[in-house]
Amino acid sequence: MIRVLLADDEALIRAGIRLVLETADDMEIVAEAANGSEAVELVRRHQIDVALLDIRMPKLDGLAAAEQLTRLVPHTRIVMLTTFGEDEYVARALRTGAAGFLLKDTPPDGLIHAVRVAASGEAILSPKITRHIIERYVGPEDSRGDAARRRLSVLTERERDVLILISDGSPNAEIAKNLLISEGTAKAHVSRILTKLDCTNRVQAAILAHDAGLLPPI
Repeated sequence: MIRVLLADDEALIRAGIRLVLETADDMEIVAEAANGSEAVELVRRHQIDVALLDIRMPKLDGLAAAEQLTRLVPHTRIVMLTTFGEDEYVARALRTGAAGFLLKDTPPDGLIHAVRVAASGEAILSPKITRHIIERYVGPEDSRGDAARRRLSVLTERERDVLILISDGSPNAEIAKNLLISEGTAKAHVSRILTKLDCTNRVQAAILAHDAGLLPPI
């Protein structure tokens, strides 16, 4: 059973997401929070697998809450709830170690799928939106590009191929299909890449790939 915390200062949004997730027989809304401070307290109190955090909340916003949770309870997967117009906040969220983000107008089946993906340890990446955000707000600086290229120098050619697919939002199954390898091998490659690059998750690895100039333009 996937244990979920939902944090949003709008009760109507929380109610809607709860209704959607309760249709899934493998997840449970363990707690709800109306602000970031409450979310941090509840995640620390309960064994939460996935925390859905609204970016804009009173007392402590979702970004600050995500930073605290990543440090205090690293086993909990953090997914930010946002709108497309909040790109700059999402870019900051990606650097905190969040597993990814969801637009608030995500269809019900997409929301359920995203929670399952996050719980499995993979990132919630919408290729088009994520690459747009990385290009616009996490853009390359000379010093950061040099540092990223040095970090990527430890990767093998095959690991670079896998990193490009990670950055395009491909799950392990799709990576395996593209590279004609087994899903288990793809998973092992991803794990080694994150370890070699000292990245918390796939999103941070994608940012490194972008900074190093490894990705083609959108």
